[in-house]
Amino acid sequence: MVFGECMRKPLIAVVGHGLHAKNEHLRVAEEVGREIAKRNGIVVCGGHNFGIMDSVARGVNSENGISIGIIPEDNLSKTSKFIDIPIVTGIGLARNQIIALSCDVMIVIGGGVGSLTEVAYAYRYSKPIIVIKNLSSIAEEYVGKYMDEKKSVKIVGANNAKEAVELAFKMIKK
Repeated sequence: MVFGECMRKPLIAVVGHGLHAKNEHLRVAEEVGREIAKRNGIVVCGGHNFGIMDSVARGVNSENGISIGIIPEDNLSKTSKFIDIPIVTGIGLARNQIIALSCDVMIVIGGGVGSLTEVAYAYRYSKPIIVIKNLSSIAEEYVGKYMDEKKSVKIVGANNAKEAVELAFKMIKK
């Protein structure tokens, strides 16, 4: 190992609908969580006890994996019971930057403007981004495109949870 390298498991951010999540989003998120845990990855998410955050953590938990929740509040009152490592920040939605900076790749499951900020941060820091298509994501309009003229990373589309996770692990190996 070279000095400064870190031997660790892959960190995959999973972002998307919170309060406005529909059953389809929750089902897909839980499957994404299971698939990441099966491959020995770690999920990083917003950590709340609702929406895709709760469902992805539930999926991870069902496979005895590890999930990290970057909590925007200054307490654990809204934290999912399935989150293994809650990080209480007290910084509100500024925590979205921490999620993006902490991951090796980001998977997007639906989502509105809040999720788009996470995607924009990931893009800004040249993190690979995978959007699961046909789930009402504001980020879906960028699939196959760059978000701006800097051309940091081309946003990739996936048809389902398993394909998204397979793509994520391929991107991490590159």
